[in-house]
Amino acid sequence: MNVRYMVELTAEERRDLAGMVASGATRARKLRRAQVLLAADAGITDRTIAVSIGISPATVYRIKRRFVERGVAYALQDDPRPGAARKLTVKDEVLLVAVACSTPPEGRARWTLELLAGALVRLTAHEQLSRETVRRRLHEKDLKPWQKKMWCIPTVSAEFVARMEDVLDLYTAHPPRTRPVVCFDETPTQLIGEKRAPLPPAPGQPQRYDYEYRRNGTANLFVFLDAHRPWRHVKVTAHRTGRDFAECMRDLVDTHYPHARRIRVVLDNLSTHTPAALYEAFPPEEARRLLRILEFHYTPKHASWLNMVEIEIGVLARQCLDRRIGDLPTLQREITAWNRQRNETRARIRWLFDIHRAREKMRRTYPQRHQPAAAAA
Repeated sequence: MNVRYMVELTAEERRDLAGMVASGATRARKLRRAQVLLAADAGITDRTIAVSIGISPATVYRIKRRFVERGVAYALQDDPRPGAARKLTVKDEVLLVAVACSTPPEGRARWTLELLAGALVRLTAHEQLSRETVRRRLHEKDLKPWQKKMWCIPTVSAEFVARMEDVLDLYTAHPPRTRPVVCFDETPTQLIGEKRAPLPPAPGQPQRYDYEYRRNGTANLFVFLDAHRPWRHVKVTAHRTGRDFAECMRDLVDTHYPHARRIRVVLDNLSTHTPAALYEAFPPEEARRLLRILEFHYTPKHASWLNMVEIEIGVLARQCLDRRIGDLPTLQREITAWNRQRNETRARIRWLFDIHRAREKMRRTYPQRHQPAAAAA
């Protein structure tokens, strides 16, 4: 046997196997096979190898034969085990997928593994099926009927396209400072206080804080973002009424852009985001003065991702709000500091989605009568 199957490793194979044995960072069975190959390469007899490693001479012989026949990788690995025959046929598996995608039984909100196993027993010749058999077949199909995900699928109508291209046009323009484009939105945030003072971090010890906390209500953040210049502003309020919105628009005109002749505001379709909110909050002459400068551009319904300020809100949440802040003054102070630092570093949102890319990416969803010429061709 020793004459027929001689192990002769290359320098690279010898180095790799020696490193594997020295590290020990692999399964014991694979390590033993590596030791066999290294010992056989050094000219040690099968019987000596078997005694030193604690295996039979026949095992040493098989490892050497696998190496000679198909190389190191084959000698180190296990042969695939046949295992038990699959309990479900292809037809059964198709039926299982169909049942899992159907409406669950009356009185149940969703399919479970037990319910699916029972349904398949009734529909096939199987006398019984385990939940594990059902689980494995569903796992192979990447199907989890007990999970649900909520998603809003907008209808890409002519109105959707018109609003989208209107907003994208504003982003790709290069307006003068007297005609800025400002993205606007609002987001709530919870005021969470500590019941016990957190312990500061130390070398080898992370910061520790109590899992109990105190709810102190909510606050609202109105966020402004200039689409073309490195400027943003966050206004903290206790509420988000129509009057609060109107006050934000007056701040935009009188405080943030006092010399602007026209301010194009990109915003969503919230019920308070209307010119009427200004008339409800201010005298008619004041509301009309502001609306002569303000120009509202609405994103399509269910497409707030087209509002650039959504990205800035995400940055604010990660960099500043990802912690417990217990009261309104602290929240105001922390956000003011974040806002100042962000403006001082002249951070910008790099928006890449323009009308050309929208028509290219969404050509199949554009209304047929409004298909872009490139798509129609």
